[in-house]
Amino acid sequence: MIPESLKNYREKVAPFLRKELSLGNFYQIPALQKVVITTSVGSHSDRKQAVEDAVSDLTKITGQKPIINYAKRSVANFKLRAGEPLGSRVTLRGIRLWEFFDRFIFLVAPSIRDFRGFSRNSFDGRGNYALGIKDQSIFPEIDLDKVKRALGFDIIFVTSARTNKEGLLLLESLGVPFRKN
Repeated sequence: MIPESLKNYREKVAPFLRKELSLGNFYQIPALQKVVITTSVGSHSDRKQAVEDAVSDLTKITGQKPIINYAKRSVANFKLRAGEPLGSRVTLRGIRLWEFFDRFIFLVAPSIRDFRGFSRNSFDGRGNYALGIKDQSIFPEIDLDKVKRALGFDIIFVTSARTNKEGLLLLESLGVPFRKN
């Protein structure tokens, strides 16, 4: 089954972008390439258990098993040793990307308290967009009774757009709710 956002992209958004940006080649049309979701457990005293919880929550949210990020070197001020687990990361591509995009934009984002849209200022100069989520409890897959600690997430939408303007136009066309500045 093809996700609704992918159908929308193929049937409406891609032709609109091709016309709007005056692109001759179909392969020049900006597209959503991947979504990267990362979390870091920070300075929890029980860091190993916190990483296990983060992996479990990311698996429930994305439907894909994340990889664990480890410390590269020791930092005494942070009570961190080289090789200790720090967080986890998952990269979504293909159908899983579009399924997550649908759920996040049309189900999860509107349920955020005092949500007025995402900031337009989080582009990186190459059309990629990043945002932060402070708590995993906004996702319907997470059982609130089993949440031991609040985990924040960074979500990065990686596009094939060359500029921020193209990336913004792509994401707006796909339905990402941006704040009116």
